[in-house]
Amino acid sequence: MSQFPLIHVLIADDHVMVAQGLTILLESQTDIKVIGRASNGREAIALFRQYQPDIVLMDLRMPEIGGVEATITIRAEFKQARIIVLTTYDGDEDIYRGLQAGAKGYVLKDAGAEELLSAIRAVHAGQQYIPPAVGAKLVERMGIPELSNRELEVLNLMARGKNNQEISTELSISESTVKFHTKNIMSKLGASDRAQAIITALKRGVIAI
Repeated sequence: MSQFPLIHVLIADDHVMVAQGLTILLESQTDIKVIGRASNGREAIALFRQYQPDIVLMDLRMPEIGGVEATITIRAEFKQARIIVLTTYDGDEDIYRGLQAGAKGYVLKDAGAEELLSAIRAVHAGQQYIPPAVGAKLVERMGIPELSNRELEVLNLMARGKNNQEISTELSISESTVKFHTKNIMSKLGASDRAQAIITALKRGVIAI
């Protein structure tokens, strides 16, 4: 038995093998106890309300409700909630959205066991945990203008191969307006053409196909 109070952890991940592996790792520690596992954001919110754990390990991309949305919901109800994003995605937009939602830490799934355990203990102690590589991407992202909701809609349709006329029809806006948004998108992403804008957006995690 640990001489310190146990750190109660909720795991939110839709990959069963990942969740099982995390449970085995965490339960091997004398100061950590897994109190529940959620396979989507909706379950994560419900289980947090039920158990109010010390730490949540939150995957970003899950069915029904994603990790960012679940984090926002939990933090709105429980201001002191301590959530660590644990994800395979290291795009600067993913990092930005996760931390903007209120996460206190960000750990990649390919990180070592010791790094994850350090993150859990640091966040439980009231600290933030952002590895240097993640922090560098976050700083880079902070200097980039955000795309508006309409620009994101146009960009997603561009990524699906739609031309200006098709985007115009789908969004019920004029082609000139589509061109205006496209120009803004390329400017904000630092792209010279549509293809480069799409590639940059995918790489950064602004959009996903």
